[in-house]
Amino acid sequence: MTNSMVTHGTVTDDPATADVGTGTATWVAVGPAGAVGSIHRVDAGFRVDLYGRGGGGGVYPSLASAKGAVHAALGPMADRPEFRAH
Repeated sequence: MTNSMVTHGTVTDDPATADVGTGTATWVAVGPAGAVGSIHRVDAGFRVDLYGRGGGGGVYPSLASAKGAVHAALGPMADRPEFRAH
């Protein structure tokens, strides 16, 4: 048995990206010290905003790659933040 989920007729093995098809437009990245950034659905993909840093974090083609970019921006020893759909 796998941990696959069915969302709007699509099977995904990653529950962290299962909410892509549900109309969610914003995800907030929350780490041990609080909110560290957000991801917003835009026409070109998913825009990353990192809190407390100058400039934007860029636009990524998938929610998974945007989440990876937020995690990478936190540094090499940082725990992966929790992404909360809003």
